[in-house]
Amino acid sequence: MSTRASKMQINVVGVNHSTTPVEVRERLAVSSNQIANALLMLRKHVEQGLILSTCNRTEVYSIAKIARTQVSNGVEFLRDWAKTSDAELLPYIYRYENEDAMKHLFQVASGLDSMIIGEFEILGQVKQGLEEAEKAGMVKQPLRNIFHHALQVGRRVREKTGISKNALSVSSVAVSLAAQAIGDLSNCKALVIGTGEAGRLVAKALKEKGVCQITTTSRSQENASALAAALGGHSINISNLSTELATCDIIISCTGAPHTILDRQTVETAIATRINRPLVIIDIAVPRDVEPEARQVKGVFLCDIDDLTHVSELNRKQREREIHSAMRIIDFEMERFASWWQTAEAEPIISRLTTKAENIRRAQLARTLKKLRELSPEEQKNVEAMTKAIVQKLLHDPIQWLKENANTSEENVKLVGKLFQLDTKEP
Repeated sequence: MSTRASKMQINVVGVNHSTTPVEVRERLAVSSNQIANALLMLRKHVEQGLILSTCNRTEVYSIAKIARTQVSNGVEFLRDWAKTSDAELLPYIYRYENEDAMKHLFQVASGLDSMIIGEFEILGQVKQGLEEAEKAGMVKQPLRNIFHHALQVGRRVREKTGISKNALSVSSVAVSLAAQAIGDLSNCKALVIGTGEAGRLVAKALKEKGVCQITTTSRSQENASALAAALGGHSINISNLSTELATCDIIISCTGAPHTILDRQTVETAIATRINRPLVIIDIAVPRDVEPEARQVKGVFLCDIDDLTHVSELNRKQREREIHSAMRIIDFEMERFASWWQTAEAEPIISRLTTKAENIRRAQLARTLKKLRELSPEEQKNVEAMTKAIVQKLLHDPIQWLKENANTSEENVKLVGKLFQLDTKEP
């Protein structure tokens, strides 16, 4: 596949778990509460674009006429959003253009670029990223089509391979990590901080592991109560967090807060009341919920999202065969998508041309049928088929020429617009 001749360029710049430590990723993270403001900021850098931000990645996808300018603009957005310098950011940034950018997106949607290979959450996150960008008016064709196709590829990979069979999630891996640290969880009391998708998955995994008591808390007391009721546990007000720490064995935190929820001092105070009882804290939030210095407190076993890396490597090795099967599907889809992409710039003008021709055909057919003697339904059908065939034959050569030449010269599109008196403004 090649898109070098196209005036339009697909670009992606970003960071993820394999290129960037969590202390940098958390500065670039865009929470659900921040996405509207982030897209508003992105508008200053690119004409149309989309932000994909999860606990393991922050990426900016954009469409541009000049690739290098848009790549630079995407980097500038990330730098401005993180309020950092090029020196701090550039060593971690990856950049993909054209076919490399599309292939990367297909791999992301398929769960191949995730910390936990095959995880389901990413497909929903890609869809949500598209919806948020559309809501902000930052997406139109062809970027919309690219993401719709990526979602289709992600679903197809999961349907045709075993990549997501018995798939783990970051949340379930966090619970497994707690089990490794403690052993039998059946007599343990756990506290889940955060009631979003990750929090619900954590709570479910804890229950399946046999944890005897699960407490939930969140910035939304209503959400915490609802999750606790579903688990047969109970909830606490987040203001009582420090008191609850003293009685818990496991804490798994996964909020979307832009600041820390637990600092070292709070953890230190709680551990002082626990005689010979270790406290396991798993922080899978990005930005992190727990102050990193808390791991220095004696008796505290603290893990953050990057401590799950060894589990993800094992998971990748176990799914090696499925990864190869998924990549074959992606390669096939890349070729199929390439044929559309090569003519993508011509699509708007072709659509206007065929619409104008169809409107003229219908109007003229209606006038003609009024003047003719009463025709039978069969005769009317034949006349209509004839007019459609004439229009199709007349437009065939211009449309074919556009498809073959639109990507090499913007003037060709404008020329056809003038010849047929079409509105060539982008919808």
